[in-house]
Amino acid sequence: SHVLILLSPRSENILFGMGNPLLDISAVVDKDFLDKYGLKPNDQILAEDKHKALFDEIVKKNKVEYHAGGSTQNSVKIAQWMIQKPHKVATFFGCIGKDHFGEILKKKAAEAHVDAHYYEQNEEPTGTCAACITGDNRSLVANLAAANCYKKEKHLDLDSNWELVEKAKVYYIAGFFLTVSPESILKVAKHASDNNKVFCMNLSAPFISQFFKEPLMKVMPYVDILFGNETEAATFAKEQGFETDDITEIAKKTQNLPKENKKRQRVVVFTQGKDDTVATKVTMFPVLDIDQNDIVDTNGAGDAFVGGFLSELVQERSLEECIRAGHYAANVIIRRVGCTFPEKPDFH
Repeated sequence: SHVLILLSPRSENILFGMGNPLLDISAVVDKDFLDKYGLKPNDQILAEDKHKALFDEIVKKNKVEYHAGGSTQNSVKIAQWMIQKPHKVATFFGCIGKDHFGEILKKKAAEAHVDAHYYEQNEEPTGTCAACITGDNRSLVANLAAANCYKKEKHLDLDSNWELVEKAKVYYIAGFFLTVSPESILKVAKHASDNNKVFCMNLSAPFISQFFKEPLMKVMPYVDILFGNETEAATFAKEQGFETDDITEIAKKTQNLPKENKKRQRVVVFTQGKDDTVATKVTMFPVLDIDQNDIVDTNGAGDAFVGGFLSELVQERSLEECIRAGHYAANVIIRRVGCTFPEKPDFH
């Protein structure tokens, strides 16, 4: 059994992710474009009717780029990239359409060596996310479409799929998926909690804490590690009536929210862009310095941080190492367009 212990942290399907698989459509835009569609420079929102024309318009921009996206899918890809071998360390579930964009997502997942099992349907086309870049800000507008059609009973509950859930030791689902299938999240979260495995979640965007508070707080007792950035943390604190805007205090109060599995104390990790990352238990971690001129695109930085973190977590490393890997991955990603990465990591 000794050899098994050495191998186990890097076995296939040890990391499980479930979320909205989207094709990112990135373009550099100007302030007029943001104003026209009522967008904040740095935000994530769900597309409404008034944004329909935005998608047509952004595609006509001179330098538009297409990348496989979706917050959770980005994070598990980065984790796989950091780990390198074996392939298929990470499993991913989500819903796509039977169309060209869906084929691109399948191809990109395979190239990243992620074991993606998509629920494919033809009611809705594959989801897209417009990434409107201005300087080092990114405003994301997600048209979920097919991603919103994920069905627990049609996919997650199937024996062949649930077996992959059971194989995992670490689970990660971005808060974005709360708008799609909270019942799927709860089933996975309860499985993790009942089996003393690690369930991770992300606050993902201010609108989740504001408008999806009920499903978020239903899952919270099962959350072992909660991620978020400073804006999301502030919104969450306000919605929960924490009456503080001190990020360290918010982290502590979040840590102390009710928890099912008492064997694991909740860990809360809040990133703050170029400022120190705050984590409960160990407090502040400085990020790697970067010259503003080297920042190409901050889209995907948060997802990359989580991916780096998870890559060390599945290998049972310390919180400090997890955060160091997160900072490394984010630092690599912001030098590139979209959530893309070089062939191999250079992390020691």
